Amino acid sequence: MGVSGAGKSTVGEMLGKDLNCSYIDADDFHPQSNKEKMKNGIPLSDEDRIPWLETLRGVVNASLVDGKNIILGCSALQKHYRDILRSADPNYEGGPTHACVVKFVLLEVGVKVLMDRVKKRAAEGKHFMPPELLQSQLDLLRVDASEGIFTVDASLSPEAIMDNIKASVF
Repeated sequence: MGVSGAGKSTVGEMLGKDLNCSYIDADDFHPQSNKEKMKNGIPLSDEDRIPWLETLRGVVNASLVDGKNIILGCSALQKHYRDILRSADPNYEGGPTHACVVKFVLLEVGVKVLMDRVKKRAAEGKHFMPPELLQSQLDLLRVDASEGIFTVDASLSPEAIMDNIKASVF
C-alpha cells in the first residue's frame, strides 16, 4: 500500500514472482470514470473509491476461498479503506484484536522521490495519475499504529524492499 509512485506495482510484481503467487494491481480495477477524473486532475472521493474497494474485496475473497495467496498493490490510504479489504477474509470479525489473513505493508518514501517518480511516469505516458494529484493522496494517507502495518523504506532498491518485506511479513 502507499501513494502513487511508492513502488507498489514494481515491488508487488517482484514479490508475486518470488513467492509464486499472483500479483493484482488495484489500478486495473478502477472504472474508466475514476481514471478520467484522475487524468483530469480531480481527486477521487469516497463515493468513487468505495465501489472500487468493494470490487477488490471480492477479488481477494475469491482467492482466499480458493486457498490462494495473492499480492495486491493498492493505495489503501485510510483505515476504513483497509477495513473493506480486511473484510475479504471470511474469518475476520473486525477490530484490532481479531486475526486477519489480509496483511498490509506501507511503502513509505519522501515527497521529492515520489514526485520525481510520478513525473517520470507521467512523461513516459505510463500512468493516468498526474503529479498534481500526489499531494491529495499524501493528505489522505493515515496509518493507525494499532493496525500493525509493517512500514518499509521505499527509497531502497526494489530488491532490498522485497527482502525486507519477506523477512518481516512472510
